Amino acid sequence: MGKMATVHMSEAEVARDLHAVLVKVQQGVEVVIEQDHRPIAVLKSSAPGQFEGRKPGRKLSECIDLAKAYESRIGYAPIPDEDFARDLQAGIDARRDSFEPPAWD
Repeated sequence: MGKMATVHMSEAEVARDLHAVLVKVQQGVEVVIEQDHRPIAVLKSSAPGQFEGRKPGRKLSECIDLAKAYESRIGYAPIPDEDFARDLQAGIDARRDSFEPPAWD
């Protein structure tokens, strides 16, 4: 697989013609969206077939309900093994401060 082309654009440029930007992304171009010359987002094409035939994920509330029903059925709360708990915590920690919403005027 060859190197993907990258284009840097301001928020205003993206907003001006989102359709053209999405055409570039579909052609394999990675678009880095910048605010004051700082990258704030990256648009790139999904992996081929990534979303084909996939069901949408469950809501957190559904997962909690399923877990409670399972706990009720077996009579105790299952305890995840240390490796799973450590991996889960590492994933949470890695993303804890990653979202910085824009300041809306």
